[in-house]
Amino acid sequence: MRFPATTALAALTLSACAGTAPLEAPSAPVYPIAVYDPFEPVNRSIYRFNASFDRYIFLPVVRGYEWLLPDPVERRVSSFFSNLGEIRNAANGLLQARPEVASRATIRFAVNSTVGLLGLFDVAGAMGVEQQREDFGQTLGRWGVSNGPYIVLPILGPSNLRDTTGTVVDRGVMTQLPPWDIVIDEVYVNPAVYGLEAVDERHLNPFRYYGTGSPFEYEYVRYLYTKKREFDVKR
Repeated sequence: MRFPATTALAALTLSACAGTAPLEAPSAPVYPIAVYDPFEPVNRSIYRFNASFDRYIFLPVVRGYEWLLPDPVERRVSSFFSNLGEIRNAANGLLQARPEVASRATIRFAVNSTVGLLGLFDVAGAMGVEQQREDFGQTLGRWGVSNGPYIVLPILGPSNLRDTTGTVVDRGVMTQLPPWDIVIDEVYVNPAVYGLEAVDERHLNPFRYYGTGSPFEYEYVRYLYTKKREFDVKR
């Protein structure tokens, strides 16, 4: 499951919009927020499916996770997966011809994997070496590949053609590395690892489908996702 930081941004933005009551409900979005979305009818159907899945299946699992584990343990889980993400960050930094990004990620991974006890503690962050998330979708964008059409992926959420390709590549590489490739008694443990990672990501994301009651939530999420990814590519 992927819930990008964009959805957290959407949650905050939509909440702010909901906090100010308009004198008259608009019949259309106030600002033009058009995004190339040729598959909009299908995307909207998937969006509604994702909202139902999130409400009736995923969030109950997340609430159980939060009830079961103390906050300090939850933070260690988040830190562990964040540290593994430095492998992806370093690789994409190299592919983008940005050695400073690759070296930062490498330093973070080395420090946190050793002094930070396999990434359970973000020692590098405490030293002032902050994380910069990179992925193959950003790498393609840096080399001039356009977004392509907007896509809502089942379960995973907002994306576009370029970023969907990037997700497939990133995942394909990461699944060849521990802990995703661990085999115990001839049984792969990666489904359990994927599940824990997905629950952790959802636990960290404050976004809630239809949380504001805005009739234009789909448009806002689509717009915010697109703009956030443009920023990620250019930074």
